[in-house]
Amino acid sequence: MNLYSKLKTHRTREITFPMVRIYTLKDLSFMLVHIPKVLNSEQLALVRTKLDHAGAAWVDGRVTAGFQGAPVKNNQQVEELSPIAHELGDLVLALIERNPRFISACLPKAVYPPMFNRYSEGMNFGNHVDGSIRIVPGSGRRMRTDISVTLFLTDPSDYDGGELQIEDSFGMHSVKLDAGDMIVYPASSLHRVTPITRGTRVACFFWVPSMIRDEGQRTLLFEMDNAIQILNQTGADEAARSTLVGNYHNLVRMWAEA
Repeated sequence: MNLYSKLKTHRTREITFPMVRIYTLKDLSFMLVHIPKVLNSEQLALVRTKLDHAGAAWVDGRVTAGFQGAPVKNNQQVEELSPIAHELGDLVLALIERNPRFISACLPKAVYPPMFNRYSEGMNFGNHVDGSIRIVPGSGRRMRTDISVTLFLTDPSDYDGGELQIEDSFGMHSVKLDAGDMIVYPASSLHRVTPITRGTRVACFFWVPSMIRDEGQRTLLFEMDNAIQILNQTGADEAARSTLVGNYHNLVRMWAEA
């Protein structure tokens, strides 16, 4: 079932709340969620080929940086309104709207149009917190950034450095995933991309305003949803499962900004 419907005037997507989700991985703490194999090998090869031949569509990454980010940002990104950004962004949107783990972790109200960046040797992005509000290009629509998302497009063996380092109250988490894998983390966190010392790191990134604005409430719902899926897979008592599912949806009803 398609969970999104396109808006007529721009490329953000509105969300219909999903009724069924299936999981194969256990939950990760602190809403730092790894989503594997968002892109398969054929899709990954297509995206990389088009980005490698994007030419003049690659611009200085500081064009979209805010006051805090510009002094510490040193990378390139595909111009947001370019045809290649639209084409590949729509491909990513079509994949994540069918990804049950993404939906459960984010409970998205909309999705900011995916962007693409590139770090070559010597490039990095220093400590920063993502801006709280983004303006969708070409629409003027303001979008709150509750959740940050990075989709890795380069095999980790092809570059050194380039780790996404995310800090929270429990310390620093260093992330360098397989090509095609995605990490979801709070946009409110202090994070950085370490300097590239060999090769090139290419990624897709975007933000999500969630129907559940509060991170603690999102975490509770994500863990509850994972527990429901495990109970479903193990054939636990049907009446108890139905009660738990009802409580899940009632909490969403209580907290959601639909």
